[in-house]
Amino acid sequence: MHGNSRVLQVLVAVGVSSLVLASSVVAGASGTTGVYNKANAKLVPAAYKGKTLAVATDATYAPDESMAGTKMVGFDVDLMNAVAKTLGIKIQENNVTFDNIIAGIKSGHYVIGNSSFTDNKAREKQVNFVDYFQAGEGVYAAASSKVKFSGFKSFCGLKVAVETGTVEQTDAQNASKLCKGAKKVSVLAFSTQTEANVAVTSGHADVGFLDSQIAGYVVSQSKGKFKLVGSAVNVAPYGIATPKTTAGAQLAQAIQAALKTLVKNGTYLAILNKWGVSSGKLPANKIVLNGATS
Repeated sequence: MHGNSRVLQVLVAVGVSSLVLASSVVAGASGTTGVYNKANAKLVPAAYKGKTLAVATDATYAPDESMAGTKMVGFDVDLMNAVAKTLGIKIQENNVTFDNIIAGIKSGHYVIGNSSFTDNKAREKQVNFVDYFQAGEGVYAAASSKVKFSGFKSFCGLKVAVETGTVEQTDAQNASKLCKGAKKVSVLAFSTQTEANVAVTSGHADVGFLDSQIAGYVVSQSKGKFKLVGSAVNVAPYGIATPKTTAGAQLAQAIQAALKTLVKNGTYLAILNKWGVSSGKLPANKIVLNGATS
């Protein structure tokens, strides 16, 4: 997982009162479901036609993906449903701890990984990625905190809460290399973002480090308990993941085509607007497929 300071600012300015409220307010919005596209549907490989495809998502990352009661909601969820509608395929969302998603795709347990994955070279060696959004990394702290963030050196001597398996975990760990003559960074990794947030709430961690639009959302939901610290860094694309197989590469090509169709017909932007994350949108020519070799 990995935003954009403009996205973060929009979320804070909007001041959404709760995820459940946001879901109910936009439940009747039109233009977010997608429409079947015959040409795109032809790209779905035979291996996946007529089957229900298992999608793995870590639903602890609002507003991208989270649970509203027993229902998974978020812009990633809506977008995946619109892709499925466009391609004429059936999907089943599965709430999976983030660090287990790529392993689950490699083992064949899941066909699609849709969970705010930062597309990077290390992950491209394990799965294919279809880029669909861009985000950076943001930092938040208790409202009373004196911590300032002006770059990774700012983490020296701090306890930094992250979710296990994220780009933020790696970046926070690497930040210790910058702490010459100073205390190293203490990286506290948790299996879910919810647990990482609790660590900051309890004072066990000095700051939370996560995708910037998520940091903005966490702050907006905290009723004044948290504040944003510094500006977002390391803006990079998100990717939807598929297996490193021939069929997986073909499915990625179908997803890429569907996303471009959703951009063209306005569904893509309608979904991002619905969840307040439109500043992270990508144009159709930036919806690219990376990592596929077959």
